[in-house]
Amino acid sequence: MVKRVKHALKVVLILMIGFSCTSINAFAAPSTSADQAILMEAESGRILYENNSHQEQKIASITKIMTAHLAIQHGDLDELVKISPDASVTEGSSLYLKAGQKVSLLDLVYGLLLRSGNDSAVAIAEHVSGSVDDFAKLMNKEAKRIGMKNTHFTNPHGLDLDNEHYSSAFDMALLTQEAIKDKTFAEIFGTTSHRATSLAPSPTWSNKHRLVTGMYPHATGGKTGFTRLAGRTLVTTAKRDDMSLIVVTIRASSDWNDHMNLFEYGFSHYKNEQILHPDILPPFPGQSENEFYTLTEPFSYPLTSEEKSKLTIEGKIPFNRNTPPIVYVKLDEEIIHKQELVREVRSGGFTLWNRIVDKLKFWQDE
Repeated sequence: MVKRVKHALKVVLILMIGFSCTSINAFAAPSTSADQAILMEAESGRILYENNSHQEQKIASITKIMTAHLAIQHGDLDELVKISPDASVTEGSSLYLKAGQKVSLLDLVYGLLLRSGNDSAVAIAEHVSGSVDDFAKLMNKEAKRIGMKNTHFTNPHGLDLDNEHYSSAFDMALLTQEAIKDKTFAEIFGTTSHRATSLAPSPTWSNKHRLVTGMYPHATGGKTGFTRLAGRTLVTTAKRDDMSLIVVTIRASSDWNDHMNLFEYGFSHYKNEQILHPDILPPFPGQSENEFYTLTEPFSYPLTSEEKSKLTIEGKIPFNRNTPPIVYVKLDEEIIHKQELVREVRSGGFTLWNRIVDKLKFWQDE
């Protein structure tokens, strides 16, 4: 049974964190030329727009995001990789690597993401796992860990070799969200050109992704893809102010425009609001005046101006004093975040929470 604390009231979060009430000129989400499309906020993973985003499709060379991610996670980027005969004759887009050449793993990853080298993809797979088949197993293991439920990989490049290689726009957004957490990946992903110094003579590779090379000023990275069966596939990341977005389209005839329009929709319609600040809460009802709980982690979330009034923050005080209280953030009564509080015994004044704790809704288990 739940016992309501005597002075507890629900508080709309706008009162707590001082949201501006300035309106954003909202407009409807744009249509796209894509069979599948998704717009994701990179930090929270909130989906701001989607169309058929869970449908399984061939994905072409955006496969190489996973290949690069695994190369960085499992390889030594300074190590030299000997190019095999199989890698050197891989069909499709190529770095024109020769059998017996030795190339740094770092240069192979740059060539993979900037020039979409299929020969580079095979060389990376063989180097990391010993064979393409074993690397595909590693790809699928990582996909499962990330939560890619509509994905199966059979190769490191995305060529249309069979019908068992597929993913979805949602899954590729999840993968991109995970991959860009690594600073090395993010740097390569957003590079406009790279000189491959481990090759002689040393070629300079320019990024094929037009949004990254200047077409869209807020673009921070991306990967192109195309095969006859998959059509045009594209992944792009962008950042404006303190909000980072991910767009994925699959089978899109006008993907450059689709991505720019989706980014503009996201940046114009949503703002990344810091909802929780690390802070010290004064005693809850019934606690010692020297007993405090600390909110240790900040929490931000993309919101429209209309959604701010639908935010609430609530807390649960367990009957067992050894179990920490939990703060819940709700949007329109749906929990979007929860966080345990850390107990402290100390003396001193209160902070912002002192002004609003009596308005917070807490309940205590009995």
